[in-house]
Amino acid sequence: MSNKSSPTSKKSSPTLNSKHNIEDSITKRIEKFVARENIPKMNFNELSFLDPSVIGLISEETARQFNIIAVSQKKRELGVVMANPFDSVALNIVRERTGFDLDVSYAPYDEIMNQIEQAYIQTENLEERMKELVDFEIEEEKEDEDEKVLRIRAEDAPAVKFVNLLFLQAIHDRASDIHIEPLEREIKVRFRVDGILKEAAPGHKNMQSGIISRIKILGNLDIAERRVPQDGRAKVKIMGRQIDIRISTLPTIYGEKIVMRILDKGSISLNIDDIGFEPKIMEKFKNILGQSHGMVLVTGPTGSGKTTTLYSSLNYINSVDKNIITVEDPVEYRLEGINQVQARPQVGLTFAAGLRSILRQDPDVVMVGEIRDKETAEIAVKASLTGHLVFSTLHTNDAVATIIRLLNMGVDKYLISSSVSLIIAQRLARRVCLHCKTKYTPEPRVINKLKSLKIDPDDITFYKGEGCEYCGGTGFWGRIAIYEFLFLYKDIKELIVEDASEAQIRKRSNELGMTSLLEDGIKKVTKGLTTIDEILRIV
Repeated sequence: MSNKSSPTSKKSSPTLNSKHNIEDSITKRIEKFVARENIPKMNFNELSFLDPSVIGLISEETARQFNIIAVSQKKRELGVVMANPFDSVALNIVRERTGFDLDVSYAPYDEIMNQIEQAYIQTENLEERMKELVDFEIEEEKEDEDEKVLRIRAEDAPAVKFVNLLFLQAIHDRASDIHIEPLEREIKVRFRVDGILKEAAPGHKNMQSGIISRIKILGNLDIAERRVPQDGRAKVKIMGRQIDIRISTLPTIYGEKIVMRILDKGSISLNIDDIGFEPKIMEKFKNILGQSHGMVLVTGPTGSGKTTTLYSSLNYINSVDKNIITVEDPVEYRLEGINQVQARPQVGLTFAAGLRSILRQDPDVVMVGEIRDKETAEIAVKASLTGHLVFSTLHTNDAVATIIRLLNMGVDKYLISSSVSLIIAQRLARRVCLHCKTKYTPEPRVINKLKSLKIDPDDITFYKGEGCEYCGGTGFWGRIAIYEFLFLYKDIKELIVEDASEAQIRKRSNELGMTSLLEDGIKKVTKGLTTIDEILRIV
C-alpha cells in the first residue's frame, strides 16, 4: 500500500455513509473515484497472513460501523482497507480511536465484510451456541434405521445447525481437519490446528445419526451403508469463501467416525516466493524448474506441506506453452490451466497406469502424487530421461534416505543418478504468535539436548508465545516450513553409482553445503519464527 497522502484532501471526493449497505451504483461511483485518485485496491486472496494483533487495533464495533479492517502496521502508520475510502468522518474517527496515521486501500463492501466476519467472530460464542443445540435426552441409536428415517434426521434443524457451526468454528480456528468421534454417551469433536489436535464442544449422542447422515449427504455418500468405510467430497460456502472438504468415514463400535479435511485455497499462498526458501536455494530451485527434463522429489510425513510445495512449483512454471498433467490421490486443489487426474485404484487407475496414459498425452511437465512402488518409480524415472520434467513425493525421513528408498524399491542406480535433480525433505513447525511473543530461557533438558547436538545455546535468542486470546492460549499462530535440500551434484551421483552407504552420501552432501532439517530449524529459531521445543519435536 503506497498511498501515503490522505484521500480526504480531494474536494471532488464524495462523502458516503459507510454504516449502510452500499448499492451497486454507488459502488461503481466509488471505484471510479478510486481509480482516478490512484488509491490502491486490496486483493485479500494475495494476503497469506493477517496478523490478529494488527486487526485488533480496530475494535469490532468500529470495524462494522465503518466497514474497515486493519491489515498492516509500520511504526505509527496503520494500513487499513475500506469500502468507502472517501468517508472523511469515518477516517477521522478511526484515527482518533486508534492513534495511528492511516494508509488507506480500497476493497468492495462484501469482501471486507467477509474478512470482518472471519476476524472478529468469537470461538466462545460458537461453543455456547453449539451447546444450546445439544440439550436433549439420550436415546439409543437404532442399527436398523432405514434410509428414509436417516434422511429425515439429517434435515432436522439441530443437526443442520450443528454441522454448519462446526464448519464455521473450524474456519475461524484455522483447522485443517475436523474429527467427529462417536463415544458411548457423547460425540467427541476435535480440530487439528497447526498440526495439533484440540477438543471442541462435544455433541449429544441423540444427534449422532442426524449429524453423520447430514455430513454423508453433503459428501454424496450412501447414508444407509454403515458397515464399510466411505470417502467423499463436498463444497460449502462459508463467510463468502468456497471451501472444499474431503470426507472419510470409518465404522467403529459406537458408530461411524468421520474425519473431514478442509481444503481452503484462499488460506494458502501458491506463490513460489512465499514457501520460505533461502534466496540462494530459491535461485537454484528456479533454475531446475526452468529445465526441460529431470526429477524433483519432495519427501516428508503426511501433513508436512509436500503438496503445497509441489503446487507452488507447478504454478510457477504454468504457462500456455506447457502441457502440465498430474495424477493425484486425491486432487487436493484445482489449479487453473493444469490437467489434473484423480487416481482410482478400485477401477484400475493407479499411479502407474495413470502415468503411462499421461505420457501418451504429449506432456511437458508431469506430477505423480506419490511414488509407492517400483513400477511407478521406474516409469517416472524413465519419463524424466525422455524429455519430461517430473515431480513426485515419497515418504522418507530425510533427503538422503530417499535415494536409499528408491534403491530398495529396485530402481537401477544408474537411472537414479541420471534422472534425479533435487530432493527436498520438509516438515511444518508451528509459528510463534506475534501478539504474545516474548523472550525466554529454555528448560535445562533442552539446553543439554542442544549441547549434545553440538549447538551452543548462548548463540541463540529464544522466543515463545505466552498464550493469548488471538492464538487460543497456545502461543502459536500458523506454521512455517523447515527444509533440507539435496542437489544431486556430480560427486553425489558418482557415490550412488559406486554403491556408497547412506552415511557416506550424507557426509559428502554436508561437505557440499547441504543444510539439514535440524540446522534449518535452528535458523528459524534464531529468527524468532518458532521455538526450539517445536523444532526438537518435529525433527
